[in-house]
Amino acid sequence: MMGGSNTMFRLASATALAAALTACAAVDKEAASAHTAAPVTTAKPAPPNPAEIAANELGLVPVLMYHQVAPNPAGEYDQTPAEFRDELERLYREGYRPVTAAQYISGDLDLPAGTHPVVLTFDDSTGSQLSFTDSGAVAPDSAAGILAEFGARYPDFRPVATFYVNNEPFGGDPRALPWLVSQGHEIGAHTADHANLASLDADNVQRELVQNVRAVTTAAPGVTVRTMALPLGIFPRDHALATAGSWDGTPYRFDAVMLVGSNPAPAPYGAVDPGGVPRIRSGRGAVPFDSAYWLDWLAANPDQRYTADGDPARISFTQQRATELDVRWQDRANPY
Repeated sequence: MMGGSNTMFRLASATALAAALTACAAVDKEAASAHTAAPVTTAKPAPPNPAEIAANELGLVPVLMYHQVAPNPAGEYDQTPAEFRDELERLYREGYRPVTAAQYISGDLDLPAGTHPVVLTFDDSTGSQLSFTDSGAVAPDSAAGILAEFGARYPDFRPVATFYVNNEPFGGDPRALPWLVSQGHEIGAHTADHANLASLDADNVQRELVQNVRAVTTAAPGVTVRTMALPLGIFPRDHALATAGSWDGTPYRFDAVMLVGSNPAPAPYGAVDPGGVPRIRSGRGAVPFDSAYWLDWLAANPDQRYTADGDPARISFTQQRATELDVRWQDRANPY
């Protein structure tokens, strides 16, 4: 009996110990659970009252046009790397934030309150706009390299642009278009051979654009070419063919056609003509109605400039401008 009692005692002790350990584990688990921090989510601050920042999302948008960025500019549309850096500094200092041409024309403008959209466009796909060093890095004094470096210094600038390319762009370097896409840039059409479209018949106008679109989408699979810029600023005789057409079984349709103009563009929510969006020249020295002229004018007339309200779900403007809003955007209207 004594041996049996000892056995029973040991079994009882073991059972009690197991229960105690289980209870301790449960307590530890509860304690650990209690001390596990819940995921912290930072709510995006509510946008300010549009009236407090004089929001005007029916104001003018500068669409700047560049060609060469080179140490010795040859044409009036060209700049030195130093001039281009200076212009970016001015844009940043004055509250401009870049968007692509496709984002502009579609009204896809999600900008911080109080800032202004600017569209940076580059024509002709030259090596001064994008090239690579022997190590495979983007050349630091190319336009794309300068933009990348500027964005690294000012993370709230989002250094995106729209590059209007011909066939064999950037010296035919196969790395170029995929790199642009990876950086958030837009690739637009500029015809296969930089053709004067007014000199071509309808079939050849469409051939120039289809071959250009095919070249882009082959080099950068998955890209949709949404906008185009007219070479030399010249329309085909049938203006409609600049926007849409078809050749050899391949159709094309662009959301916007960019001009070689000399004034800011209307807001995308107002009286903009997608078939002819004006651009502002930015080039060597001072030329009439260039980027410096219009940036000065917009700074002196801030009520005419597009100023974001910080909420992409609404379009804010003063009551006096209510009639300027296109009917397509009425459901987002926020007059004050």
